[in-house]
Amino acid sequence: MALKVSMKGTTSLIVAAVVVAVVLLLLPAYRLFFGISVLIGIAVAGILYLRNKYFPVKEEDLDNKRPLGL
Repeated sequence: MALKVSMKGTTSLIVAAVVVAVVLLLLPAYRLFFGISVLIGIAVAGILYLRNKYFPVKEEDLDNKRPLGL
């Protein structure tokens, strides 16, 4: 029998943050992996931000503006 718990919005975010914090405290081997992952995420976010800032998508670059026909 599976336990089914329903959480929404902010509660889920808080639960996820607590789980990550507990894992990082109890399993020291994951700290390096987590740190490297955060640094890679920040680098990718920075690259995407700068690319979109200096080379924005133009209207004529879009082929199908209404792909679902809505």
